[in-house]
Amino acid sequence: MAASVGTLKPHAVCIPFPAQGHINPMLKLAKLLHNNGFHITFVNTEYNHHRLLKSRGPDSLTGLPSFRFETIPDGLPPPSEDDADADATQDIPSLCESTTTTCLAPFRNLLAKLNDTASSEVPPVSCIVSDGVMSFTADAAEELAIPEVLFWTTSACGFYAYTQYEYVFQKEYAPLADASCFTNGYLETVIEGIPSMEGIRMRDMPSFVRTTNEDDFMVQFIFAEMKRAKRASAIVLNTFEELERDTIDALSSILPPIYPIGPLNLIENLVIEDEGLKELGSNLWKEDQECLKWLDTREPNSVVYVNFGSITVMTPDQLNEFAWGLANSKQPFLWVVLPRGFLEETKERGMLANWCPQEKVLSHSSVGGFLTHSGWNSTLESICSGVPMICWPFFAEQQTNCWYCCTKWGVGMEIDSDVKRNGVETLVTKLMIGEEGRQMRNKAVEWKNLARDSAEGSSYRNLKKLIDQVLLPKV
Repeated sequence: MAASVGTLKPHAVCIPFPAQGHINPMLKLAKLLHNNGFHITFVNTEYNHHRLLKSRGPDSLTGLPSFRFETIPDGLPPPSEDDADADATQDIPSLCESTTTTCLAPFRNLLAKLNDTASSEVPPVSCIVSDGVMSFTADAAEELAIPEVLFWTTSACGFYAYTQYEYVFQKEYAPLADASCFTNGYLETVIEGIPSMEGIRMRDMPSFVRTTNEDDFMVQFIFAEMKRAKRASAIVLNTFEELERDTIDALSSILPPIYPIGPLNLIENLVIEDEGLKELGSNLWKEDQECLKWLDTREPNSVVYVNFGSITVMTPDQLNEFAWGLANSKQPFLWVVLPRGFLEETKERGMLANWCPQEKVLSHSSVGGFLTHSGWNSTLESICSGVPMICWPFFAEQQTNCWYCCTKWGVGMEIDSDVKRNGVETLVTKLMIGEEGRQMRNKAVEWKNLARDSAEGSSYRNLKKLIDQVLLPKV
């Protein structure tokens, strides 16, 4: 009986790429679809499902009968229990390769299990919402003759830069001639001829292009994903038209229909009222709530928030330079990771946190600047909170996000990749108490207001169009 009643509900299977920065926005989108009447099956890898239960509690994913969690293996060897990295993000290229080559079969099996409605007691699957780099799911969608939407969790500009990889290699900007290109200034070369990206340099393109070998796995992976993107029923982006109109238009000219439906965090906060749905979280590490109490004790716009995300790798020397640059600036700071040896020096104005509720931190009145790796979730959350940034991009399209923040949107300053404490001190001081920082803060507030307007207007309308035009079964 449950299955026959359930067939009245559309059923979306949502599958993120298995990394924190992809799971977060996919869960927000899944909540919004559930809020619009969809039954949701959210598919994590077994490794991340285990981490989620460890972080949020064994009963944290139960309680909503029409929002269920399932798992598939990721194809990588499981870490041993005593492995120091057993609670860390797995190697990204290895994940890209393993998910592409091993995950289609278990995903097909999961869909078959769900579609056996007598035993699954859920409605038949009516659409798939897949991460943009999990597009192997297109094969399964085509077999079932259901819509497949690709959710690219990048910025529009980052996604568009990936679509231009083929052009960059055709025009022989890449591959790099040899390793000397990393140090002889070649990465400053301006790439001519990319519409809507005039002035972009090699160093501002997503970092996988910095290779001496065109057969490099990540380059070929990007080529393949761009080709498969054309098979999607639609492409969804967590951005808003006012921020990235030019690149959205450029993407729309070469790909299936594009739906900018962000910022998802603002739309989620605006429309979701169900407490059970609100409580569903996706952080794979335990959140430190004490940092919010500490922020309450600080002056408005006085604190530098420092978080380089869940993937960034830095050397001990780089960590040290960042730390002492912050210490020497004499500005209060909240840092999610701190090196040993300087806590005593900064104990009156520094706060150490293991992992924190970032959206709440950025929207706190005492936070006046963000030292960030320029991941898209962090960048967009900073824009939504009206907080300007110091950008230290690590890899992938973070370089492109940084370039847009600094040259197009007026909310960022880039720190040298060869980080030195004097440079950190100078930029932190400029950001927090200088005229340049004040102007950036004003610009960030303008974007904050436009982001809120979009969440209430164009982006929410685009979400409704996506549901009506693509995701709902045609009667």
